[in-house]
Amino acid sequence: MTDSQAPEHDAHPDGRPSLGLTGRIRAYFLAGVLVTAPISITLYLAWLLVVTVDGAVTPLIPERYDPRAFLPFGLPGLGLVLAVVGLTLIGMFTAGYLGRLILRGGEALVARMPVIRSFYGATKQIFETVLANQSTAFREVVLIEYPRRGTWTLAFVTGVPQGNVQKAGGGDLVSVFVPTTPNPTSGFLLFLPRAEVHALAMGVEDGLKLVVSGGLVTPPEKPAATVAAPAPVDA
Repeated sequence: MTDSQAPEHDAHPDGRPSLGLTGRIRAYFLAGVLVTAPISITLYLAWLLVVTVDGAVTPLIPERYDPRAFLPFGLPGLGLVLAVVGLTLIGMFTAGYLGRLILRGGEALVARMPVIRSFYGATKQIFETVLANQSTAFREVVLIEYPRRGTWTLAFVTGVPQGNVQKAGGGDLVSVFVPTTPNPTSGFLLFLPRAEVHALAMGVEDGLKLVVSGGLVTPPEKPAATVAAPAPVDA
């Protein structure tokens, strides 16, 4: 049989060779992994969170109020629900006058402890920066030349340094956090001139996906106009 008489099903209309039985099974298997793996990992992490919080909170419930004392089965997620309710009630209490007064007294006591006050102050500042409604931390994804010229890495703008850092660096510096792969919770803090920080047209979630996947997950391109410029340096 000549090439002109080859069966039409041996090739796709665009000229690519058709997959055989083994190739199709492999493609279907990979498609199944791509569909089930993210769902399975997400469910596993969610379940792990529930079990961890339950294990820490449930033992604190008095025995007479513990549902396991009068039910033939446990209630998964009860500890998580109680933790959310408890944190909400604490937030409501500290928002009042008496709560603020007790909080200031506790912070004044902690401030007298040489080592503990450093950990408390740093932890409080981090949480206030990340959880504040008007915070601009980790709101912009940028590209910088690091660790040497000609080598580019992904980073996140965390703010504008003030005081001695800004003066010692010659002014017009921005703070950027360079995460490590695949664990973005660790990394390096750099202070760079604003001209050396190149904004990217992607959100923080897309940037984190790119870091965690090691570059395998590339977000779709967006118009450059959607990227906000860093906040101006205060005079």
